[in-house]
Amino acid sequence: MEAEEITQDLKQEIDQNLETKNLEEKQNTFLQSTLGKTINTAVDVGLKMILPDILEDQLIDVKNAILNNGFKEGVNTAIQSAIHLGKSALGIVSGDFENLSQVHTAIKKGGIIDSVSDIMNTVLKQAKDNKLISKGTERLIKQGKNVILNTVSSNIEDKFLGEMKSLEKVSKYIENWNSYYGTKNLEGMEREYKKIKQQLLNITPLESTLKQARKIENLHQLMKNKGINYELSEEEKELIEKL
Repeated sequence: MEAEEITQDLKQEIDQNLETKNLEEKQNTFLQSTLGKTINTAVDVGLKMILPDILEDQLIDVKNAILNNGFKEGVNTAIQSAIHLGKSALGIVSGDFENLSQVHTAIKKGGIIDSVSDIMNTVLKQAKDNKLISKGTERLIKQGKNVILNTVSSNIEDKFLGEMKSLEKVSKYIENWNSYYGTKNLEGMEREYKKIKQQLLNITPLESTLKQARKIENLHQLMKNKGINYELSEEEKELIEKL
């Protein structure tokens, strides 16, 4: 492949990377999806703890009754509000989170646990009024609501702890990739590259991390296109550094 063709391919790959959603939208979408799943799982666990003697089918009916009376929609709104309130409380004017510590603090300051508590009260009343759950079930869940809220809080903390571990792994894999890149070890690069891409699925998109990952992605593809023994042209180096 001629150098000019390689440079053109690299330009196209960089353009594709830069045409993705803006960072703030990526972060918000990731957080809403991740926190939504985390809260949903916590409610499942909490209900089983509150209603240990209930049959599995009945438990599913209770969960469906809660969902059908606006719990999911309420949680989605609560998460969006928590993100925005948290950013305001931290004075984040750019709209983008710079690190995971900011994300963690913002979610806490956004009052997401209190919001889930209010949502639970509302949907339980609606489910009872619509005769989807009995008054006794409503009372039991309300009495044990703190169990659910504690589980939600614990699950969110565990999620952020997991993100921190994933971020540490990404940093290590990037270091490994650069080491293999320096020795033109394509097999080692490929192994670390796959690890990086996998871990990026588990963490909130952060500009610093994405920038490193994009640079590696373009270098990695260029390396595979040109083979192990190659020299980068000045134009290729400039294009990669623009990331």
